[in-house]
This record gives sequence, C-alpha cells and structure tokens, in this order.
Amino acid sequence: MYMEEKNNAHPIGLIACSYEGALLCYKSICLEAAAIMGPHAHPTISMHNHSLRESMICIEQDDWKGVALLMLDSAKKLVATGAELIACPDNTIHQALELLDEPLPGKFLHIAEEVMKEAQRCGYKNLALMGTKYLMEGPVYKKASANAGLEVSIPLQADRIEINRIIFDELVHGIISPSSKQYLLRLIEQFKQQGCDAVILGCTEIPLIVLPEESSLPVLDSTRLLAKALVHASMKEL
Repeated sequence: MYMEEKNNAHPIGLIACSYEGALLCYKSICLEAAAIMGPHAHPTISMHNHSLRESMICIEQDDWKGVALLMLDSAKKLVATGAELIACPDNTIHQALELLDEPLPGKFLHIAEEVMKEAQRCGYKNLALMGTKYLMEGPVYKKASANAGLEVSIPLQADRIEINRIIFDELVHGIISPSSKQYLLRLIEQFKQQGCDAVILGCTEIPLIVLPEESSLPVLDSTRLLAKALVHASMKEL
C-alpha cells in the first residue's frame, strides 16, 4: 500500500495531432517520470486532439494559419483543465506557430529546440532529418538548427515523397512494414556515408519503425526527447 502524497509536479498538456505520435509521447512521459519520481508516479497529463483530418485539410490547402488556430484552441482547452506546461508531439505543425496573433497560453516547450539541445549536448554537428515532406522542406528545423549553429541535411525529393507516403499511409495507422523499415534504414546509411553524425527522427511516429539499435547513425528521437524535457521541466519552477 502506498502512503498518500501530493504530486507537486506542474501539470502537462499535450496538443495532439496524430494518435500514434501522441500515444507514444504520453507513454514516454509516464515511463520517464517513473524512473525519476518513483513507481507509478508522473505529472498530471491532459491531452486535446482535434481530428487529424482537420489539420490535414488545412495543411493540404497550405492554410497554416488554420493549423495554428487549431493548436491555439487545443492549448486553451488544456490550460482550462489546469495544464501549466504545454507541448505538441507533432513536429510538422510547429510550422504554424509563427502565424499566431497571440502566444500559446502556459509555458510552451518547442520540440525542435529540445532536439537541438540534445544534439549540442552530444557534440553532433551535421544532422540528417527524416519526417513529413512538410517538415523536411519547411522552416521548423532550419530555424532551430541555425539558432543552435548546427547543419541539417534532408533526403532527395523522391525520398522525401516516399518517406511522406510511409508516414501517412502506414505509420499514423500503426502499420510497421518490413520493407519500409529497410528503406528508411538504407537512407540513414546513405546519410552516414555523406558525413552526417546523427539522424533526427522528426516525425513522432518514426521511432516506432526505426529503432536505435538498428540505425547506423545515433538517433535523436524527437518524441522521447520532448517527453524527457517535459518531465524535467514539470519538476522545476516555471
């Protein structure tokens, strides 16, 4: 029997997008917290998820302001439940944040910034990036890497299209295809041959298919790095 004790960690709110990525982040927070806070312990966690289709309609129409408004609505709902730390376990839609007319409520942790902190801590200099085509071609990691003084390389266009297909046709539905796994692992090996010293798993579902022990490069798992940062931040003064 456990003695009653108060959970003093700041409550966490997750702006979810795809369910597989959000689920992995939620689980990772709980596992990371238990290792630090003790068995079964973790911060209070709330999650809000508009239908992924709502975000995809906006993205496919290049309506990033629409995505931003969905994120803002989720953040406000999360703060209303008591969340103090806010994060989004979806790399791609971070592109929309700069279009907001008002900041997200609560203290927001930016997933790409957390990845760059880990890359700097490990001494990596030239990072490969794998994610949706919107992420690989967009500004999220370009800006974060420039601010960190690091280089980021992306696949060729044909590979970007195929990675995007794997994500949206397979990974967001929980489908792990052996042929897709081998394809992604071959790309990582190509990046290694080109001089990259680590690979960013910049789609929150890619860690489900690319495992660290299978990759020829060290992986920067954006999902789990965000979860770890959230746990540590939840135990500090905001």
